[in-house]
Amino acid sequence: MGLDINLEDERGEILATVNDPTNLLRRLQEHGIVDEPQLAEIDWYGDTTFNRLQMSRFLSQWEAVVRQAEAPEQVKLVNEIKELADRCQSEIHLYLKFIGD
Repeated sequence: MGLDINLEDERGEILATVNDPTNLLRRLQEHGIVDEPQLAEIDWYGDTTFNRLQMSRFLSQWEAVVRQAEAPEQVKLVNEIKELADRCQSEIHLYLKFIGD
């Protein structure tokens, strides 16, 4: 089982979600692509939550992932997650949450 990446509000209501059932992000990390400090803290077996104040650094590091994604499914996944992160950064009381298995 892979990750679910949710955009949640302050009450934990899921506003949008991106699913990674085949662990594409994990495979990117295993190939040394997702090794940015903040991204390396994503817990693949637990939950990791980022808030609006963390999004500037997150998005800066995420650009490395966007550039390295090559396969169409990788590109689609990383771009969808970037859209959630952009929204998290631009609105208050939103959280980007990575839900591990």
